Order: sequence, then C-alpha cells, then structure tokens
Amino acid sequence: MLQTAPAQTRTWTYVDGDWHEGNVALIGPRSHAFWLASSVFDGARWFEGVAPDLDRHAARVNASALALGLQPTMSVEEIVGLTWDGLKKFDGNTAVYIRPMYWAEHGGYMGVPADPASTRFCLCLYEAPMIAPSGFSITVSPFRRPTMETMPTNAKAGCLYPNNGRAILEARARGFDNALVLDMLGNVAETGSSNVFLVKDGHVFTPAPNGTFLSGITRARTIALLGDYGFRTTETTLSVQDFLEADEIFSSGNHSKIVPVTRIQERELQPGPLARKARELYWDWAHSSAA
Repeated sequence: MLQTAPAQTRTWTYVDGDWHEGNVALIGPRSHAFWLASSVFDGARWFEGVAPDLDRHAARVNASALALGLQPTMSVEEIVGLTWDGLKKFDGNTAVYIRPMYWAEHGGYMGVPADPASTRFCLCLYEAPMIAPSGFSITVSPFRRPTMETMPTNAKAGCLYPNNGRAILEARARGFDNALVLDMLGNVAETGSSNVFLVKDGHVFTPAPNGTFLSGITRARTIALLGDYGFRTTETTLSVQDFLEADEIFSSGNHSKIVPVTRIQERELQPGPLARKARELYWDWAHSSAA
C-alpha cells in the first residue's frame, strides 16, 4: 500500500497499475533519482475540455528517457489513454497539469549512470490554474543556460530545472516575474520557464534552437499557426538589445500557452496585436483539433 500525503491541489497519480489520490510517496533515500537526479518528465495541459498535442508530449517524455539513459516502459498510446482516464477524476472547472515521468531506482555511485532496467513510470495529474494573459515582467538573468557538452539539454530532465528556478528566484528578488536567460555566448535562449518571441516592424523572431534550451512543443505549434495565418517566424540569434528594442515580446510554453511580456528591465510594454493573434489562433486550433 503506497503512502500518500496531502497535495497542494487536487492530485491523482497513476503508478504500478493503479491510481492514487494525493502526494504519493514513491522515492526512497536509496533511489538513484533521489540522489543523482536520474529523472525526466513532460508537461501537457488539459483546459476547457481539450489537451492539445498530448501525443507529442507523451512521445517527448519517452525520447527524454532514452536521452538520459533510462528505458521507457510505456507507449505513447498508453500514456495518452491513461491521461484521459485520469482526467475523469476531476470536475473540469480548473485547468489540469499532465506530467508523465520516468526515473531510475538503481544505479552506481557518483559519476556512474542509472540502471536502465530499474526505470519506473508514473503519471501525475493535478489542478493548476493557467496564469492570466495580462502579461508578466522579465529582467536579464545573471545565470546562463548550459550546453549539450555540460548537461542533458536534449532531454526534459529534472536536473536542468534548479538552474531555471534560481534564475526566476533572483529575478523575483529584484521585482520581476521571470527572467530572460542567455546561453553561454550571451545570446538570448529563453525565459526561466518558457520559450520567447519578439516582434519588430511586423516580423516575428525567436531564438534559433542551438542545443542550449528545449525547443518546445507549444513553440513549434505557435510558429506553425502563425505561418498558416501569414506571419513567418524567423529563428535566429537574438541579443538582449534586440529584445530591449522590440515592439512586442511574448512567451510560449505548456503551462499557460501564449502570454505577453509587459515589462523588460525598466521598459514598459503593452500586450501587442501579434501576441493576441497568436493566442487566439492557438485557442481556436486547440478546440477545433479536439472536435
């Protein structure tokens, strides 16, 4: 019988063949993931009756597992089916975060990889309201994104996120909501929690994937939807100055999809028409694709 503790919000987790309510105790002090961070996850979303690109998120968690030396134990179809089964346990009034995860139970000491045969899976669903589309503020972080040579940036790995977390904490200590994080060469990579776009003279730009940040599923969907509407997005190297001089800035990410940036450093911005259009296109596509 698995032990559970109260969760921050209504939570259901599927593990070892059954669903459990609350914060399920899964990892012990000898678990490789607890000690050496051999875990990966993905994040999809359910809101307003739809779960956009759920299959892509399920596929990516399996790819992340392989990139970290773990062995996926669930098919994409199984993850998708379990998700829809679990969503029936919620009342449908609050957006739900969908988090499939893999982690290693066994492995060696420092510097020795996890044992792939010990890979475990869980699917955690929990209520998590999306942030309002009114916008958020960003500042330039003193912390940088790692490169592929130094961290598993080709995976959505848990070990990457303490760095994102300290970037956001440092920004909040200075009165901002989030951070603009640079790569090791000083070019803009992303925010602390999402991919980022700018608009200049009617043109959309976003940092080109260079192996230092995760090129998100919502990012790809946003680029495709804008392209279908007639706005081509240029993926290129972008500097802090490019963002400081932008007409609009907006982010894309699984948590709240598309949200404008309304302040960068000391410069105030208004939510712009392209950010509004991108969000409108995403919502229209999400609901039509579920029909």
